[in-house]
Amino acid sequence: MSELETRAADRPRVVVVGGGFGGLNAVRALEHAAVDVTVVDRTNHHLFQPLLYQVAAGILPPGLIAPALRSVIKKQRNARALLADVHTLDLERRMVHAEGPDGRPVDLPYDFLVVAAGATHSYFGRDDFAQFAPGMKTIEDARYLRDRILSAFEMAELSTDPEERAEWLTFVVIGAGPTGVELVGQVAELAHTVLPRDYRSIDTREARIMLLEGAPSVLPPFAPKLQAYTHRRLEKMGVEIRTGALAVGMDDRSVTVKGADGEETIRTRTRIWAAGVAASPLAGLLAEGSGAETDRAGRIVVNPDCSLPGHPEVFAVGDMVSLNKLPGIAQPAMQEGKYVGKLIKSRLAGDEHIEPFKYFDKGSMATIGYKSAVADAFGMKVTGFLAYLMWGFIHVLYLIGWGNRLGTLYTWLRALVFTKNRGHRIITFEQANEQTQDHVAERRNPSAPATADAPPPGQPVRQEAG
Repeated sequence: MSELETRAADRPRVVVVGGGFGGLNAVRALEHAAVDVTVVDRTNHHLFQPLLYQVAAGILPPGLIAPALRSVIKKQRNARALLADVHTLDLERRMVHAEGPDGRPVDLPYDFLVVAAGATHSYFGRDDFAQFAPGMKTIEDARYLRDRILSAFEMAELSTDPEERAEWLTFVVIGAGPTGVELVGQVAELAHTVLPRDYRSIDTREARIMLLEGAPSVLPPFAPKLQAYTHRRLEKMGVEIRTGALAVGMDDRSVTVKGADGEETIRTRTRIWAAGVAASPLAGLLAEGSGAETDRAGRIVVNPDCSLPGHPEVFAVGDMVSLNKLPGIAQPAMQEGKYVGKLIKSRLAGDEHIEPFKYFDKGSMATIGYKSAVADAFGMKVTGFLAYLMWGFIHVLYLIGWGNRLGTLYTWLRALVFTKNRGHRIITFEQANEQTQDHVAERRNPSAPATADAPPPGQPVRQEAG
């Protein structure tokens, strides 16, 4: 019997489902508690989702934003990590049922359960769109999008048909929240700054880059001043913005958009989904087991202390939770996870009078392009280069490990300042071939279900999952 199994017989067992922002902060808050913690996730890494789009753009390698979960908690002697897929939560028997990579059952009894399974894409009832317009919530998603974007330029270089070439050089991003703005800005920089000297048969600066948003403005959650700046800056970068426009149809070579002037079909081979968020399916399982309600996005409604009705030993945090109308971004997930960890410690110490969770709003930020960002923080509305510096400082600060922080700073300097290049643009013939087949829609979507920060698209997403 292992040391952990021996100690587990004598101490309370805490199972944390999900190694994202919420789950990891709960684990860390229990570092010095007399408990045994098991964090279970379908991936073996903690994903820093705010920088995921930079993997899709070829700026950062995945390892800098996705450290191994075991490595992250290796110094925490009361914690272990398991690679498994959670499929059942038995609240009555206090048991988590999962499945290992080889199909073997993994049963995890608990005294306290923390579920931080994140969110996935919502296609607003049009789940068939998932096969034509992939989203971005996992490392696999980002790699796939990177291959798809780069393959489009390669196919345009090979094409001799002007109409076909125009299709390959048309990129449509659907959804103008932070994720959509950051992605479309990077596609514009690739086409207009990075790639023009790399190709001989095409001028990548002729690429048509579109951003569609159903709301009246880009970045709907932000202040009007920041929305206006973002709109102007994107247009200056060559992005064609359509607000009040909804994607109502899609196939492998086009997207149909409905706006104030009616419907229009846009011929394009590359569509990226950045609109809509739905909670992990585990939120529904928790609601079914506890009788809790869920909102329109499938998020479970929790008590003020993040516990489930009738189950004070079960907590849910992050993007899968509806609590005080908090946004589905990293900060609420981190703060909720830390709060729940401290609450468990207090209960074990006999203190049952715990203050409800209170969120401290540290503001919102989004990058647009090189030297350009918007920030709403500390009561200030900041745009341009200063916001860009603020954004960079905060994101590097929250990365895990000095190696990743220094590696990210070096890569940014190399890719964005000195060379204006993207050093992580490797694709193969096989990858490009997959992207260019008409039946690419039938691929297996790589997004991970249940215990990862994001379950699979196509199930009923803001950028930073919990």
